[in-house]
Amino acid sequence: MAISVKDIAFVGHPVTDVPRSRDFYENILGLKPAAVMDFGDGKWWIEYEIGSGTLAISNLWPPSGNGGATTALEVADIDEALSHFRGNDVSIAFDIIDNPSCKLFGVKDPDGNDITIHQHKS
Repeated sequence: MAISVKDIAFVGHPVTDVPRSRDFYENILGLKPAAVMDFGDGKWWIEYEIGSGTLAISNLWPPSGNGGATTALEVADIDEALSHFRGNDVSIAFDIIDNPSCKLFGVKDPDGNDITIHQHKS
């Protein structure tokens, strides 16, 4: 039985210079930040809502050598999804992270690309 993927939660672009990147995304592309998260130690996550989707930029992972952009897939039940992937011997990149607005975990596709499995909280 397959899991139920409902939507793409966000697309994330890794960046190396957050102020330079924010200048481009906000001043060149004209995007308005919907969420700005400062994780300390110079680590950032900035989200831009575009239509029904979200584009995020972050320096939490490097832009090369670790898969580049990340796709996040929205699921109905994150615990069920994690069990599904584990039951199918899919490589788990990182276990569930519980954030204020969502829960997420990472898996690797057969080529080692990162995919985030995501569930918004009600």
